[in-house]
Amino acid sequence: MTDDRIVLRGLRVLAFCGVLDEEKARRQPFELTIEIEVDLRAAGQSDDLNDTINYGELSDRIGELVEVGRYDLLEYFSQQVADLVLTYPTAQAVTVEINKLRPPVAHALDSSAVRITRRRS
Repeated sequence: MTDDRIVLRGLRVLAFCGVLDEEKARRQPFELTIEIEVDLRAAGQSDDLNDTINYGELSDRIGELVEVGRYDLLEYFSQQVADLVLTYPTAQAVTVEINKLRPPVAHALDSSAVRITRRRS
């Protein structure tokens, strides 16, 4: 276990996520924050991208996941992102927060969100 983290904050995507017909008909805006627990000592010594998780590549992979995915629940969407992050062998754990920026509710609500944490088993 380490206190080292890679944090992607404010990754904005358009995704199909929701149970209402209107949410299934068009992409909605979401903002993701992903915090990865990973030992960064090797990268801190080597200054070599191969010793860390390439967050540009990870962002692209998340974008691809969102492009092809359709989700009813934020919980499921979050789990798919967490599973993707944990395909990186150095990722020890990940916290994924997904904010739905325009939730379809009758009240003034900036966003709704789900935050999950998953650890490598």
